Amino acid sequence: MLYGIRNTLPTFRSRVQFPSPAPIMSDLLNKKCVPCEGGVSAFDLSEIHKYQKKVDGWDVKPNKKKNYFLEKNFKFKNFLESQNFVNKVGEISEKEGHHPDISFGWGYAKITITTHAIKGLSENDFILAAKIDQIF
Repeated sequence: MLYGIRNTLPTFRSRVQFPSPAPIMSDLLNKKCVPCEGGVSAFDLSEIHKYQKKVDGWDVKPNKKKNYFLEKNFKFKNFLESQNFVNKVGEISEKEGHHPDISFGWGYAKITITTHAIKGLSENDFILAAKIDQIF
């Protein structure tokens, strides 16, 4: 004993480990869009909701024919920033072989994504959304 303190080993405390956050986009970022010629079904609402959790800020909306699409608005400081962003989206879209509808102007860009061949959403749409978010 040193100076009235017992020489003992510290009490072992197990470390509490919290689970890692679910991969938001990482699994989608590692995938590549596959060509869709049709012949497969568009995602149903439960699949859409499952995938929507993997991308941030994308709205799921139905068009007049009740076919679903993804949409997101992006804000920028000026026209040149929005134009540069849209050009990068174009490059990604060409690499993926999956092309969104894009509208943009001074300080904004709006991206709409759907798989036209199946008149709805597929995994390709969410892959592209994740890759677009990565450059924003």
